[in-house]
Amino acid sequence: MEASKKKLAYKIYLVLAALFITSLVVSNLIFQKFFYWNFFGIYTFEISVGILPYPITFLVTDLISEIYGKKKANQVVVMGIFASFFSLLIILLANAVPATSWSPIKDTLFTKVFGFSSVAVFSSMIAYLLAQFVDIKIYHFWKKLTKGKHLWLRNNFSTITSQFLDTFSVLLLLCSFGVIEWNKFGGLLIGGFLFKVLIALLDTPILYVVVYTFRNYFKLELGEEIVLDD
Repeated sequence: MEASKKKLAYKIYLVLAALFITSLVVSNLIFQKFFYWNFFGIYTFEISVGILPYPITFLVTDLISEIYGKKKANQVVVMGIFASFFSLLIILLANAVPATSWSPIKDTLFTKVFGFSSVAVFSSMIAYLLAQFVDIKIYHFWKKLTKGKHLWLRNNFSTITSQFLDTFSVLLLLCSFGVIEWNKFGGLLIGGFLFKVLIALLDTPILYVVVYTFRNYFKLELGEEIVLDD
């Protein structure tokens, strides 16, 4: 591969990694607000706003897995873990220092908004570790089995399986820690999982377009990956 194209491929990888990490960290910070969405009168979702950026993480890891390979996808997952725990330390420090008398945000309000962030980050990271590594493993299993064909199959099968595992695990932990009441578990599990499945189906065309563009520009054969490390 030409040096200029390899440099561009590396820059794109960094952008995807940044998009992944931002989506992951933000989802843990905003999770305490819940909203509803009436899906054409068929089903009314009641889910956390933290779920909105989260599907992006699975789309990005699938994209990185397809273009850059399993090693690079796992590297992004590890970077996401580091970023999440680093953000947790910053929040704990910000919560510990006392607010001034003239501060627009008082200690009580700050704690109310961010007080459960440590629990959310811990719960999210446990679920995240399970789900993301399962997603990458299943993705590459189907990629190898189909010899690089049927992108829709490995994208949806890996994402839907890992999304259920993620939703179940994080809700189980949040309910166990008392952040969410147990009587909300079933509804949030169904709503959260269905929402993620819907997003996974909708993002399949996006994945196809991006992968096609990559393969066309970088002259990649079916199943071929860009090797960034020499």
